Amino acid sequence: MTSLNIRRSIEELPGSRIREVARLGMGKPGVIPMWFGESDLPTPAFIRDAAAAALQRGETFYTPNTGVPELRAAIATYMSRLYRRPIGEERVMVTASGMSAIMIVLQTLVGAGDNVAIVGPMWPNAAECVRIMKGEPRFVTLEAGNEGWRLDLDRLFDACDARTRAIFVNSPGNPTGWMMGNEQQRAILDFARARGLWVVADEVYARIVYDRDVAPSFLDVAEPEDPVIVVNSFSKAWCMTGWRMGWVTTPVALGEILAKMNEFNIAGPTTFAQWGAIAALEQGEDFVLWQRRRLAASRALVAERLPRFRRVRFTPPDAAFYAFFEVEGMADSLAGCKRILAETGVGLAPGIAFGEAGEGRLRMCYAQAPEKVAEALDRLGPSLD
Repeated sequence: MTSLNIRRSIEELPGSRIREVARLGMGKPGVIPMWFGESDLPTPAFIRDAAAAALQRGETFYTPNTGVPELRAAIATYMSRLYRRPIGEERVMVTASGMSAIMIVLQTLVGAGDNVAIVGPMWPNAAECVRIMKGEPRFVTLEAGNEGWRLDLDRLFDACDARTRAIFVNSPGNPTGWMMGNEQQRAILDFARARGLWVVADEVYARIVYDRDVAPSFLDVAEPEDPVIVVNSFSKAWCMTGWRMGWVTTPVALGEILAKMNEFNIAGPTTFAQWGAIAALEQGEDFVLWQRRRLAASRALVAERLPRFRRVRFTPPDAAFYAFFEVEGMADSLAGCKRILAETGVGLAPGIAFGEAGEGRLRMCYAQAPEKVAEALDRLGPSLD
């Protein structure tokens, strides 16, 4: 094939191994899709109605790069209530998804030869954003144990050197369900302050937690001008994956820079979708709590039944909506996922998609009705026992 004459690093980017599995089963009758990180529930009607009403009244023009003022104010009010401390709307920028937020942030922070210390295993896209910028992702792997996952802070700090620009933490975590506490967050922030590093905190699963109302956040411990960037999304708590709506919370000075990056990437978020997002924040608390109870029921099923399979090693997650389990004797999780899909009609995500530390594991997204989760577990038995 003739050379495409594009950047070699872009040409060599790996495709999504999760989508490689999904392409084999999407749209096929009878398949239970548990590969992507999304609920089986459609976006609630009150959110859809708000966006539809915005379309009907002509909310179809450009908005400010940072988002419509009404949405920024709603986000600031929501977070101030959630974290019980004032967070001004001048610190908030709306983005076209949490993924877009991560890309814009890393475009801003990372240049050729720089590195980012990343706590893993984690969703692969953040590391690939670093590589797109010709940087080096440095993974610091969580340690798995009978009590769940834990992070060795000394190893994380040792991974940082003179070319490190940021520490990237996803908590609550995808795929592990690990949740960082405020004590470790303070330690990371102290280290970042001393070393002149940024902390990029992906907190899109902040409301998908089972023993409290909201997961510990860097917003709990950081001052407004600290070097902390918190990424969030409407996708998970409000079942809005297809809307591509997210936001970042930053120091005020960085917000002005990120607004320019929004301009060069998307100009501004989709206008009418922002009015649906306002409805999610202002009217959606009952739905968030109801969905969390539904997820807890599905999590209980998984926690009870997965460990019964002879080849499975599994500790229930503290948060998010994934079972990330080890399968004895599985050396190639991508091939294993494809085989399981063909044998059972259940679509899972391969552990290798989340880095080398994930190999030998599979991820199940249990954000589905408990009866559907039970059916999936019934089908999986012969392949995992």
